[in-house]
Amino acid sequence: MSAALDTRFDTACRLAAEAGAIALRLRPPPGAAQATLKGPQDWLTEADGAVERFLSDALAAAFPADGFHGEEGGPARPGRLRWVVDPIDGTANFARGRNRFCISLGLMEDRTPLLGVIVAPAIGETFTGRQGGGAFLNGTPIRAATTQDPAQAIVEVGWSRRRSNAAFLAVSRHFLDLGCAVRHGGSGTLGLADVAAGRSDAYAELHINIWDSAAALVLLAEAGAALNGFLDGDGAWSGNPMLACAPALAGPFGAPPGIPAARPA
Repeated sequence: MSAALDTRFDTACRLAAEAGAIALRLRPPPGAAQATLKGPQDWLTEADGAVERFLSDALAAAFPADGFHGEEGGPARPGRLRWVVDPIDGTANFARGRNRFCISLGLMEDRTPLLGVIVAPAIGETFTGRQGGGAFLNGTPIRAATTQDPAQAIVEVGWSRRRSNAAFLAVSRHFLDLGCAVRHGGSGTLGLADVAAGRSDAYAELHINIWDSAAALVLLAEAGAALNGFLDGDGAWSGNPMLACAPALAGPFGAPPGIPAARPA
């Protein structure tokens, strides 16, 4: 499996970079959002479809036995190994011409994340991770933060239209009451990658999907972050609450309202 995984990793890095170039070509200029709405603040752009089609077709040609699951098209192909793709994460940012968006490409075997590549083309960052092979940002190894005091922590809280505003505010208040600085950046994938890189101390969200997180799960594990049981139950395909954090903060953070506590790796 090692040689086969190496081949898939190299291919994923190449295709994700090409997908990032497609996204940049199609990114709207700053201004009013150039997209359609699937739901409240849930945007769909031309680039979402173009990038997903490109990755689906290229991966099918390279690895015809592999499955494919995209955000827009769902589980298009079955397979023991399954590619999980978010063509544009941070679509609301992308649709307004902002830089904080990314392409997320992960490979899973059943519930086990094997590799992940996250390309944020507008800011020139590529996160890569492979099971047992470490996590990297632009080729440099990354580790989760060593922060121990919640009052020194930066926490990103993701917003999901699948949960009420009151529930979102309760999670935010949980961290504010611990003394944390709370942020919201509009990309769950990059929020999780920032935890793996030690640039923030936690990412929490009441509901996040597998296409937002498949690539980041490998990074988090390889970077030594603590993670809750996101993949428990049917979380891999239906979504679940997420808490990923610096390992020393898993205990002090406990379980925010509606989100199971993280467990150190």
